[in-house]
Amino acid sequence: MGFNDDLIEDYRANGKASKGPFVGRQILLLTTTGAKTGTARTSPLVYTKDGDDLVIVASKGGAPTNPDWFHNLKAHPTVTVELGGDTFEARAMVADSEAERERLYAAHAKLHPGFLDYVKKTTRKIPVIKLERIGSQTS
Repeated sequence: MGFNDDLIEDYRANGKASKGPFVGRQILLLTTTGAKTGTARTSPLVYTKDGDDLVIVASKGGAPTNPDWFHNLKAHPTVTVELGGDTFEARAMVADSEAERERLYAAHAKLHPGFLDYVKKTTRKIPVIKLERIGSQTS
């Protein structure tokens, strides 16, 4: 079992990360639909909030390319979010203005300081995504 698979299993069992480097951090599980395959893919991600919306960042640790999940949500912007014991659909929206992207990124990096290093490692503009809950579905 890989690192992400172990984290996903732990999160689903406990409603949070109960071991490893993500203990005490705000984590959600994002399930996207594969852009080419149509296969559901789940990724554990740290998040922040902006009003009622959740904010995630496609940093990939400062790698030169965007993470696969970002390409998936661009192709299929309706995603599934698992947050604690709550599961719901959300609409993924990439921050459309540079001012909004910078504001959201700064707020994200304030809570998760490692993101300050990621911008130094890459020349790409790291995308910031808002997740807007669709309806009030809970499972």
